[in-house]
Amino acid sequence: MKISASIYSDSHNELAQTIKSLDEHQVDLFHVDCNDDLSVFDDIIALRKMSNIPVDLHIITPTPSKYFELLLEVPVDYVTFQLEPLKEPLIWPSELTASKGVAITTPTSIDRFDEYANCDFILIMATVPGQSGGVFDKENFKKIRTFRKRYPNKSIHVDGGVNGEVSFILRNMGVSTAVSGSYLFKGPSIGHALMNLTTRNQASTFRIEDFMMPFEECPIVQLETCTTESILEEIELGNLGFCLVTDQTSALVGIVASADIRKALLNQLKHNQAITPQSLLNQTPLTISAKQSVVELLQLLKRTTFPVMYLPVVNEKQQAVGIINFVNLIKGEL
Repeated sequence: MKISASIYSDSHNELAQTIKSLDEHQVDLFHVDCNDDLSVFDDIIALRKMSNIPVDLHIITPTPSKYFELLLEVPVDYVTFQLEPLKEPLIWPSELTASKGVAITTPTSIDRFDEYANCDFILIMATVPGQSGGVFDKENFKKIRTFRKRYPNKSIHVDGGVNGEVSFILRNMGVSTAVSGSYLFKGPSIGHALMNLTTRNQASTFRIEDFMMPFEECPIVQLETCTTESILEEIELGNLGFCLVTDQTSALVGIVASADIRKALLNQLKHNQAITPQSLLNQTPLTISAKQSVVELLQLLKRTTFPVMYLPVVNEKQQAVGIINFVNLIKGEL
């Protein structure tokens, strides 16, 4: 996952010193906020002379068309327009070479993106736009999951409240870019904050239930009524590489993933045994409680001696309530 540093969030240094520090730490992108102010391009011209790091421009304006000429004269790498204040249609210039995105705040439905499907990405504002130091609204975890399912080929950017813990969750959910402002500049150093954003977390505010894929979105079969064919079909249709298996009370019986299918096939070839639902099933998967924290999740993974791709989530009655899919950790780094 790329880190886009919000350059105006550094209240302690002149812009040139901020750019120099971020460039030395090789941040991925410079995030430039523009609250309907054309003079922002003067800063972009200045920072282009100081660094080759890509520019990530977020514009809040009712009239995007007045920015198009400058965007062509002073190219940036990413440009985003905030949807809520728009008073005119957003019709991108055909000559624009930047990756194009639209931004929405927490109350705005991702359905709005349907009108802008020609864009490359969505920017989800997880706090109030323009307010530095806000707290991430966990409602946005659901929006990220929904958007990823609906638009699998579009990138997701997130801005607001991104600290070490939130960054880990976003990487796990397949977010490609996270904007960080106050967290980068209020810590002991930019390097220390970047390490937390890209490799580890410091504290736990969120629970597993806040960001897991919930039960109703998971591929699931009941062991009493399923067949080998129905399990394979559920995995294929779910397009996630796994299938949870429960009993009639939703208690977790196990999981079937691609590795379990391979094992069953090898066993069938070696011993000429039929492939049954029971032969596919991993009845002792690693699990985690929905009430546990991100820190406890990381501790569990550290103690585990084998790679974990899918982690079923259970409640206090050992009923399946969701899953964490670590495949997106890989995608988030691309």
